[in-house]
This record gives sequence, structure tokens and C-alpha cells, in this order.
Amino acid sequence: MHAVTEETIELDDQPVFLRRAGHDDVPILYLHGIPTSSFDWLEPLALGGGIAVDLPGFGRSGKRGDLDYSLAGHAAFVERLLERLALERVRLCLHDWGAAVGLRWAMGQPERVERLVVIDGVPLLRGFRWRGPARLVRAPLLGPIAVGAATKPVLRRLSRRAWAGPGPMPEPFVASVAQAFDLGTERAVLRLWRSASPELLARAGAKLGSISAPALVLWGARDPYIPARFGAGYAATLGDATLEIVDDAGHWPWIDRPELSGRIVEHLGG
Repeated sequence: MHAVTEETIELDDQPVFLRRAGHDDVPILYLHGIPTSSFDWLEPLALGGGIAVDLPGFGRSGKRGDLDYSLAGHAAFVERLLERLALERVRLCLHDWGAAVGLRWAMGQPERVERLVVIDGVPLLRGFRWRGPARLVRAPLLGPIAVGAATKPVLRRLSRRAWAGPGPMPEPFVASVAQAFDLGTERAVLRLWRSASPELLARAGAKLGSISAPALVLWGARDPYIPARFGAGYAATLGDATLEIVDDAGHWPWIDRPELSGRIVEHLGG
């Protein structure tokens, strides 16, 4: 087991919060989804090491109003982050929006990706439509109201649908989201979801086949937001991918099924 440390660096004149473990020449880079943070990755970090970052607008990273919270903006942030950390090659572990961001970056420089895990990722594929809270936030009039209503009790209730266990998701998980869901994150979520039309996402995935790194696509069979058929779509489109549909798991399958952290690390370790 690796000790997980925390640090804040400066990038683009804003704070960027990182969690780190281990010291690999080709580290695992973990990218989280919406509306969470690097907190998601504590168990995989402890098992396999790597670097987990809070994307701009989330967690403890900067949330300025002039930042670009689009898919292209977050992918450009990944490039600048790797340059700041002096990393030439990485292994990628990607979830939800972090999957869209990481794959968007990887399509531009596929030779820099050694291995890859995609977990319930926002599809860069045709046929996707936003569901659940994302659909409300994208609505012209309801969006600001919906995102502003994300108090801790509301987040706890929403989490009941997102995973396969009884009741809400574990309290530390819910607390980590609620604690960081401030006005800056509300603004980031609103801009991000509204910028990411299904048509834009599908166009962004045009070169997914260029990513030839060995990939594991993990998908919760009970994900209410992104159906498992999109996991099959990713597995069929990436250059070298294996699909594993996880029974009794929702949108965060490695939290539903803690043993999956070991499976993730196993694949990324080769």
C-alpha cells in the first residue's frame, strides 16, 4: 500500500490540487467526473500509486470565472498539467467527464499513453443523450435553479440512484462532494454541461481508434446515466480494448464493488 499525500501547485495563475502516491516513471493519471474530485481515487491511489488531480472548477482547484470549463478547455489543462509535472508518458484512469477529457487529450498524442482504463465515461460516440441532473442543468430556465439546489441533503438523495447499494452512497463520498460544491463549482457545472452537446461530443471522438494503448473499459450494469451500450461502443472503437460489464454496480462501480480498485490497478500495471 502506498501513502497518499496532498499538495497544491500553481498552474495558469491558479491553484491546482493533487493527490499523489508512489514514484513511477510512467505514473497513473486519474481524472474524475462530475461533480466529484480526486477524492474518488483514494483506494486505487493507495493500491497502485499515481497522481489524481482536481480539474479546474472542482474540488480544491481554482474556480475563477474566466476559466474555460469546456471539453477542449479541460483537455488543454491536462496538457499543461503534464508539462508542469514534466511527464512524457502516462497511464490513464478515467471516469465520467474525466473520460471525455482524457480521451480528447489522448487522441492528439496517443503515443504518450501507455495503458488505459475507461469507467462509465461520458461517450464521445453517436447516440448519447444527457440524462438525470445533467439534462436539468442544460435546460434554458431550469439550469441555474437545478445546480443551485445541490445542497448536501439533495446530493445524498441523488446518490441513491447512482449506485447499486441500499440507501445513499457512503457518507465520506457524499460529504466530499458537498463540501466542495460552492458557487465556483456551480458555475463550472453549468458552463460545462451546457457546452457539451451530444453533437459536439460525437465529433470530438472521431479519432478514438488512434488510441492503441491496451484499454480496459469497465461499466456498471446499473448505471442510470450512461447505459452499458456505450461501454460496448468504446470497446469497439478504441484501438485495443476489453469490455467488462460489472453486475450490481452503478455509475461509480469501484465504489459499489471495492475489489474493482484491484482490477483497475492490475490492468494499468500490465
